[in-house]
Amino acid sequence: MNPHPPQVSVVVIGYNDASHVTDAVRSALAQGPAVREVIAVDDCSTDGSGDLLDSLAAGEPRLRVIRRAVNSGGCGSPRNDGMDATTAPYVMFLDSDDVLPPGAVDALLGAAREQRAPVASGLCVRRELPSGREVPWERALYARPALVPHPARRARLVHDTLCVNKLYRTDFLREHGIRFPEGRFRYEDFVFTARVLAAGPRIALIPDTVYVWHVRRDAARLSISLDRADIDNWRARTEANQAAYEILLGAGEKRLAQAVHAKFLDHELRMYARELELRGPEYRSAWWELTRAHLSTFDATDFTVNPTAPGRLVARVVLASPAPRDLPRLKELAARPARLLPPYARASDGTPIWSDDLPQVTLDHFLVRPAHLLPGSVDAELRPGARGTRLRLRLHELYGRMAEAGPASVEVEFVHREEGRVGGRGTAVFVPDRYGDLWTAGTPVDLAALGAGIWDLRLKLVFRDGTSREATAHALTGPGLLRRRAIPDARHGVLLVQPYRTHAGALALRTASGWRGMTEVVRRRLGRLLH
Repeated sequence: MNPHPPQVSVVVIGYNDASHVTDAVRSALAQGPAVREVIAVDDCSTDGSGDLLDSLAAGEPRLRVIRRAVNSGGCGSPRNDGMDATTAPYVMFLDSDDVLPPGAVDALLGAAREQRAPVASGLCVRRELPSGREVPWERALYARPALVPHPARRARLVHDTLCVNKLYRTDFLREHGIRFPEGRFRYEDFVFTARVLAAGPRIALIPDTVYVWHVRRDAARLSISLDRADIDNWRARTEANQAAYEILLGAGEKRLAQAVHAKFLDHELRMYARELELRGPEYRSAWWELTRAHLSTFDATDFTVNPTAPGRLVARVVLASPAPRDLPRLKELAARPARLLPPYARASDGTPIWSDDLPQVTLDHFLVRPAHLLPGSVDAELRPGARGTRLRLRLHELYGRMAEAGPASVEVEFVHREEGRVGGRGTAVFVPDRYGDLWTAGTPVDLAALGAGIWDLRLKLVFRDGTSREATAHALTGPGLLRRRAIPDARHGVLLVQPYRTHAGALALRTASGWRGMTEVVRRRLGRLLH
C-alpha cells in the first residue's frame, strides 16, 4: 500500500525560461505517486516555454499547463493562478529554474500528516552555478525535526521568508485568504510568509533537504531577488519588510513583527551596506534617504536591544546623519563577521562614540560586552615571494577591551570558496607593541599546497581566558601589497598568486597553478579588457 496517496499539487511558475523549466517540472513529477498534479503556469513567455510545457503535458496526464495571456511582471500572480487551479489537499511551489530533490514531497507530506500541521517546512540549499557549491538556507531552523505549536514560539521562522521549501494544506490557505501580492511585486515571499505566520498554524520542521535553489549570477537575466543594481530593488525590499511587519502587528503578533525588524537590521541592512561603496553617488543618496525613512518607522526598542550589534550600529549611524558617510567603515562593520575599523573616538567624558563629529552614536555597550563578542579589527598583508610567503596580522585595541581579554594567539585557515575545504592552516602567537594599542602575529604560508582557486582567509582569535572569536581580516592596501605575482614552484612549475580585497574589505587570495592555469588567467583578463 502506498504510504502517501496522491494528495499534493506542485505549482511551477516560469517566464522565458525554456532552458530550465522542463527540468523543474520533471523534478516535481519524479516525486512519485504522492504528487496528484503538477500545475505549470507560464507567465506569457515569448521564448517557446509554453510550447515545451504543452508538449510535455501531452505525454504526462498529471501535468496541467496554464498559459497567461498577459505577463504579470512578478511571481505572485502566476502562483495565485496555480493555487486557484489546484484540486489537491496540499500545495507547494517551485520556480522554473530550481528543482525538487528526490523524496522532498514524501518527507514534507509525512511530517504534515503525522503532526496534523497545516504547514510543513524543510531545508533549502542554495546551489551556486556553475561551481555546484551548496549553502544551506537557515540551517539552524532545520537542525532536527520539530513541531512548532504556534509561530510566536519560534520567532526565527520570520527569517525563512521562502515559500518554496514548504508544503501547505490547501484549505488552510483558502480559509484564511492567504495569497501572494498581485502584479510586479518584488519579494512577494515576504508578504505571503507573513500572512501564513499571522494565521498561527502549527508548523512541522524537518531536517531533510526539500528544495534546491539554483543561483546563476552569470545569467543574462538575473532573478528578481538577485538583481540589486538599481535602487528600485532596495525600495521594494523595504516596502516588503514594512508590509510583513504591519501584517503581523495587525494580527496581534507583536513578537513576530519585532522579529521582522530584527531580521531587516541583521540581514538586509548589512547585505546592502556592504555593497554601498560600489554604487554611484545618485544610488547612494537615494539608498540613504530610503533607509532613513524606513528606519524612522521602527520602535526605539528595535535599537536598544543589543545596540552594538553590527546591523543596529549601522542603522544608528544612518539615522544620525542626513547624508551618506563613512561608507568604507560601514562596509566592514556590515561584514560577517563584523570588523569595526579605527579610529576609536571618545566623548569628553570618556564615553566611546562613533566619531568626533557624530557623538550621539554612543558605543558605551562595548565597555560591558565580553571581548570575544566585539567586532575587533585585524589588518592583514600577504607578500608572496620566491623565497617564501608570510602572512602578517595586526589586531587593534578596542576601548581597552582587547588588552583586558589578553590576545594570546591566532589560528589561520585558507578556505576554498567553492569547495569549502581547508587548504592551509597555521597558528601564530600575538605580540603586543610597546604602546599597548596593537598586537602583531606572523605565520608562513605554503602557497603551493593550496593549489588553484579562490581562497578566503579565516581567523580564530584566542584570548588568555580560553574564549575565542571567529574573524576575517581587513586587507591592507599599499605599494605592492595586492599585486599579481608569478612564483617559481617545484610542484607546478609556476604559481600565479594575487592577494585581493573582497567587496566587504577582507583579504582573500586567487591562485592559478602551472603554465596552463597562468595562461587561462591572462586569457580571461584580456577578454575583460576587450569587452
